[in-house]
Amino acid sequence: MTSRGGEPEVDETWITVEGGPTGSVPVRIVRPQGATGVLPVVLYTHGAGWVFGDAHTHDRLVRDLAVGTGAAVVFPEYDRAPEAQYPTQNGQSYAVAQWVVQHGAEQQLDGSRLVVAGDSVGGNMATVLTLMAKERGDITFRAQALFYPVTNAAFDAGSYDEFAEGYFLARDGMRWFWDQYTTSEEDRAQITASPLRATEEQLAGLPQALVITGEADVLRDEGEAYAAKLRRAGVPVTAVRYQGIIHDFVMVNSMHDTHAAKAAIAQAVAFLSAALSD
Repeated sequence: MTSRGGEPEVDETWITVEGGPTGSVPVRIVRPQGATGVLPVVLYTHGAGWVFGDAHTHDRLVRDLAVGTGAAVVFPEYDRAPEAQYPTQNGQSYAVAQWVVQHGAEQQLDGSRLVVAGDSVGGNMATVLTLMAKERGDITFRAQALFYPVTNAAFDAGSYDEFAEGYFLARDGMRWFWDQYTTSEEDRAQITASPLRATEEQLAGLPQALVITGEADVLRDEGEAYAAKLRRAGVPVTAVRYQGIIHDFVMVNSMHDTHAAKAAIAQAVAFLSAALSD
């Protein structure tokens, strides 16, 4: 069933999760309409440069993932930059993941069947959460789906030169987003900010990954480099470049009906569904 706007119908709940660096985090929980019983969970960390983005901007994508996978999508409304800076957003999102594992049953969520996904800087945060979980040992993510992830605060990959201007996300725009998140070179060098700088030993044992990139995107090469490094570390990886498409193609509503967006979302749904199945 679809709504008048064409989006898949869902049921939603808003809660406040206590914990994290700021004390509490607003969270949207989206389920397929009429779904009953305990559901597996997709924890979704949203993109838009750490500065923008919210439940509204990502509503259609979240609906697609919830209805496609039959899972509940848990969407942290983390505090945005520059008022909140690195590593606040990571800490808030991790607190939500901890809540899913420890208290999710209160909302009919199965914390033992948990995956993480995100787009752009949200893809950065999604894989960072898996690094944090490996270090802390209190959360098990079954899989990670990363849409054109930010993986390195370097701006020196070939795609940054090739698509520096005129392709939606510009190199100068990405520099600005990083400046809002943190201007500290020490912070930017941390693997919880630039996961591409993690060693293969640090990446070993992370959950299976789907890494989706777009051809005409400044972030393309760093996303593909991260996928390759995960693979060298022994992580099962599916990495796919969608040709002829720009940044944000799975999120921006005007690109929803492109072949690339439809295929990428279908691929993510299939990947996450398989990971969540018993």
